[in-house]
Amino acid sequence: MVKYFLGQSVLRSSWDQVFAAFWQRYPNPYSKHVLTEDIVHREVTPDQKLLSRRLLTKTNRMPRWAERLFPANVAHSVYILEDSIVDPQNQTMTTFTWNINHARLMVVEERCVYCVNSDNNSWTEIRREAWVSSSLFGVSRAVQEFGLARFKSNVTKTMKGFEYILAKLQGETPSKTLVETAKEAKEKAKETALAATEKAKDLANKAATKQQQQQQQFV
Repeated sequence: MVKYFLGQSVLRSSWDQVFAAFWQRYPNPYSKHVLTEDIVHREVTPDQKLLSRRLLTKTNRMPRWAERLFPANVAHSVYILEDSIVDPQNQTMTTFTWNINHARLMVVEERCVYCVNSDNNSWTEIRREAWVSSSLFGVSRAVQEFGLARFKSNVTKTMKGFEYILAKLQGETPSKTLVETAKEAKEKAKETALAATEKAKDLANKAATKQQQQQQQFV
């Protein structure tokens, strides 16, 4: 049995901009799980299509229950092959990705098609399909559920990373990440608390001084 995912996303940037950003996605604040990327093959076909193959290395932390099934020295990184076909004439880009290690535990295959959005030709539409499978006897269903949930989470990070890089390439200020926003809020809260403490101390000192003056008047 295989878990299947089908989704559609829209980037509010032209196909040309998304195509350029695709090759510059890493690093970005949302892709800290992506460790390396290398182009291992590239060619232009006689009909002017660009074919590429990249090797990506990503972190692959297993759930605790899965760690018990594998030796402690098993690699926590996953190697992913990505094949892509770019058709500039029809403004489409199709990518295929799959992991080449940890295949006994889980295999995640993804197919994405980037094309001009049918409702707005200044936007780009991404049609995404994924298949999650596992050959582990007895726990394959749990592994597939976990893999599908992680895949959905990574799709969200991918889209945020795409938007971040597109903003940078277009000369805009990228929106702050949740971590950056939380950090700023924490620092602001500290400053507010410190200011409130100092103000309280000042008021307490003034009150003490006034009380002393009143006591001296009665002496």
